[in-house]
Amino acid sequence: MKFRKRYILYTLALGYLLFAHSCMTLRTSPKEAKAFFAEQGVAYKDTSISVRDQTIHYIETGNARGHNLVFVHGSPGSWDAWKNYLIDSTLLKEYRIIAVDRPGFGYSDFRKSQDLTTQAQILNDFLTVKTNGQPITLIGHSYGGPLIVKMALDQPELHQNLLILAGALDPKAEKPEKWRKPLRWFPFKYLVPGALRPSNDELWWLKKELWDMQPELPYLTQNVHIIHGKLDKLVPYSNVGYMQESFTNVESLTVVTLEEENHFIVWTREDLVKEAIISVTK
Repeated sequence: MKFRKRYILYTLALGYLLFAHSCMTLRTSPKEAKAFFAEQGVAYKDTSISVRDQTIHYIETGNARGHNLVFVHGSPGSWDAWKNYLIDSTLLKEYRIIAVDRPGFGYSDFRKSQDLTTQAQILNDFLTVKTNGQPITLIGHSYGGPLIVKMALDQPELHQNLLILAGALDPKAEKPEKWRKPLRWFPFKYLVPGALRPSNDELWWLKKELWDMQPELPYLTQNVHIIHGKLDKLVPYSNVGYMQESFTNVESLTVVTLEEENHFIVWTREDLVKEAIISVTK
């Protein structure tokens, strides 16, 4: 009887570990991506390359010789957050469109957590390898907001424009939930399912990283376009005022305030985001 109970317990534990590693991946499989782009009639590349001993997976569409649009998703997430931008007929004609799986997400060393600085280094090296000699515009949503700012600070010569969508830049506005910390300890971290594990880690680290980045912000020089909803409960609107106060040396700064929008403007206001992309790159 004791052996049977122990066997059942071990079986349940193993079953949960398999669930934790296989479920909540929040990513689109290559087969699903192929079907999606085939249905839309859009040519695409589904590729991974090695950068700093890390695997970076990305999807590319559009004009290979065009101005580069680089889309950086939030936490958690993957390239497919930007699916509708990758197939937009207007963008496809003029721009080279790249949507990455950030380190730790999608098919970029899945579940291997990296901090903000390391991710910026990896993605900058990735873009250095992928250069086509044309300008780069970075588009970042949520966690992708501070990440593209860090990328631009670290290699200002590489990036021309930043489009920050509901970006989390203000360290005072970050309130890391205390329950996240024990989920980073052994063995509990192995119980966190799928993409939630790297997400939990990077969101726990973010507040300190934003404080560390604060002294660098006056050195940001690119064109910056910010879109943020006033009803955003995940990344408070106070981030906008913080960025306006901190970005003192940017070439230009545009803020679009959406009175009735929440955090998910990437999907609810695609029209506005696409207009902003075209505006900031002209």
